[in-house]
Amino acid sequence: MDKKVELQVINITNSQAQVGAFAMLLGEVDGERQLPIIIGPAEAQATALYLKGVKTPRPLTHDLFITSLTILGASLIRVLIYKAKDGIFYSYIYLKKDEEIIRIDARTSDAVALAVRADCPILIYESILEQECLHMSSEERTRSEETDNDEGAEEEHDLPGATSKTLEEALEQAIKDENYELAAQIRDQINSRNKNQ
Repeated sequence: MDKKVELQVINITNSQAQVGAFAMLLGEVDGERQLPIIIGPAEAQATALYLKGVKTPRPLTHDLFITSLTILGASLIRVLIYKAKDGIFYSYIYLKKDEEIIRIDARTSDAVALAVRADCPILIYESILEQECLHMSSEERTRSEETDNDEGAEEEHDLPGATSKTLEEALEQAIKDENYELAAQIRDQINSRNKNQ
């Protein structure tokens, strides 16, 4: 039987391939292979906001789903990417209620958005990962992380002279206006300032 490999979300960026879409980069846990998946803006936003710790005033769809599972006495135990065809990935989510395991077909973008909230493993068959992955050496990964950090430093100039208080106010306003992309950028800037203090 095909071995399963665990993945984690590394990054979410604008897609170079499709206008208006995003690329979610999943990386092999304790490995160098990476899997890019094209996802829609809603799923990209939902996953990025959660990973960046941005709290929304009302629950997003994926938050609602996880809360509903909890209230119904079920839990999300894993996600499995079981097929890839023509650049589309197919996934199952596995729920557990009492002693019963329930498998449900899901879009991979939704499955990952749920997995990060439930803190459960994202798995893929070895054969699919090997066929669809990008190989990245540790040197390339370090360069990529440095580039991400440089981009974060540039974002600080988006609000020059902003104090911690004005940043917090800008964050609250962005959330109130449901401009979650801006909210995520402001949250990054606040976190960056807090680390440097």
